[in-house]
Amino acid sequence: MNARILIPALALGATLLAGCGDKTPTLHFYTWADYIKPELVQRFEQEHGCRVIIDTFDSNEAMYAKLKAGATGYDLLNPSSYMVKLLKDQGLLQDLDRSLLPNLANIDPEYLRIAMDPEMKHSVPYMLTNTGIGYLASRVPDFDPSWGVFDRSDLRGRMTMLNDMRETLGGALKFLGYSLNSTNEYELAAARDVVIRWKKNLAKFENEQYKTGLASGEFTLVHGYNGDILQVMEANEDIAFAVPKEGTSISCDDLVIPTTAKEVAHAHAFINFLHKPDVAAENTEFIGYLCPNSAAYPLMSEEIRNDPSIFLAPEIKAKSEVIGDVGESLALYTKMWDQVKAAE
Repeated sequence: MNARILIPALALGATLLAGCGDKTPTLHFYTWADYIKPELVQRFEQEHGCRVIIDTFDSNEAMYAKLKAGATGYDLLNPSSYMVKLLKDQGLLQDLDRSLLPNLANIDPEYLRIAMDPEMKHSVPYMLTNTGIGYLASRVPDFDPSWGVFDRSDLRGRMTMLNDMRETLGGALKFLGYSLNSTNEYELAAARDVVIRWKKNLAKFENEQYKTGLASGEFTLVHGYNGDILQVMEANEDIAFAVPKEGTSISCDDLVIPTTAKEVAHAHAFINFLHKPDVAAENTEFIGYLCPNSAAYPLMSEEIRNDPSIFLAPEIKAKSEVIGDVGESLALYTKMWDQVKAAE
């Protein structure tokens, strides 16, 4: 889901502010860390006569908590689809003006068949991510592409898993043969127990530093997002990535406009810009996640088009699921995750 950008978000904001007059329109974008090519942001600014300020979050739940606490000032948000539904149900998102978004014609119809907002009334897909296992090939003998790898005591203290209840409980659910969107309390309790068992072998639950830790050799094996792992592969040729054979999560991070947005026109313009075929292809090449833009696919390198961590193999894709809204059962997930975090 993400380094994707080579400069910190605060430095990026400072760079984008330089040379802008006080009356220059400003688009405030709340997104994941390192999740857009900086040069594309600069290109948008030049083409549309505005500046872009990027603020970042490290989990959907952290973003949601901040918005519920009253944070305003954002013109564009980048939550995952399951969180989009919650935000919409709570009246925090506005509908989109499709007349301002002609490039939505480029969205991959295959993705829209599984999207939570297939008509794109209030959200537009930005990037598809999947989670898997990154590891140092020379230090993980007899690697098996399975969630069960986290049971390996010989790797104790050198493994990490995502600090994300849906991703990590979801991995355990898939390991047990259940849906990662299960609302069955028995199945969720079983997944909790598996994660607690895995926890004994982990260095920590972590969302950001696992990728650099893998590249430096601090960690031997990590649960992480495909784009993150692909990027650090460039720094360490010993790194490999595999999608678990039991299936994994497919998550779409969407572009949505909050009801409190002030720069609504520029927010629409930015969404439309990101789905220009050349922009979508360039962004995918840079961050290692797939923008579901059919017109962009032919513009991508052969390496990207043939990468099974970006375009999942059919047999793995068939076992994988989009992280969905679990309704009132979200409280049950939170309860189970709290128990995981409290366990010794």
